[in-house]
Amino acid sequence: MSCILNIETSTEVCSVAVSQDGANIFHIEDLEGPSHAAKLGTFVDEALSFTDNHAIPFDAVAVSCGPGSYTGLRIGVSMAKGICYARNLHLLAIPTLEILCVPLLLGNEELPEDALLCPMIDARRMEVYSAVYDNALNDVVPVGAYVIDEHTFSDLLDNRRIVFSGNGSTKCKDVIKHRNAIFVEGIVPLATDMLALAERAFRNGQFEDVAYFEPFYLKEFVASLPKKLL
Repeated sequence: MSCILNIETSTEVCSVAVSQDGANIFHIEDLEGPSHAAKLGTFVDEALSFTDNHAIPFDAVAVSCGPGSYTGLRIGVSMAKGICYARNLHLLAIPTLEILCVPLLLGNEELPEDALLCPMIDARRMEVYSAVYDNALNDVVPVGAYVIDEHTFSDLLDNRRIVFSGNGSTKCKDVIKHRNAIFVEGIVPLATDMLALAERAFRNGQFEDVAYFEPFYLKEFVASLPKKLL
């Protein structure tokens, strides 16, 4: 059996969840942020108290590893590392863009058959941090920082439907007007959407070096701008 503490702080949302064998047994979140510095410690204390009171030992801590807010990721990763050191736990890094795909893959939203998934995190002007995945979360377009215009994804969209989500997709809705473009609003990265990804990483032994791990800050993608997708 595995028990994993999941921490998500990559955007303005702050959330924590506890999973046991991939099932959610505790969660708490704040959608009104950014308030990570004020909220995360309290959320983690509540999660630790819950597991301690139920005599459930943790096996790992999973943290959303970006791309995302520099401040948010620093707070989340620092907290995750501290818990790993204190309790001698494994550290798991879960890509934020994959987390954004989970509500679609789990059927929280109707997903067209054979559609591609394009989660987007907002950046300045018409820039987004994005990737394109198939429904097995294999890369079709790699993670990076991209400038969006009316021709973005045109080659893919001519043959496949693409479902856009995340806070970066809102500003793209009036620019990408292809008939095969589908925009789903209201999806934000949450710790409760990390559970299956964290469980898979744990079972595959995809552990990070606690001492040297760093998240994928948005600034690391700046060198790729300006860049067009397809």
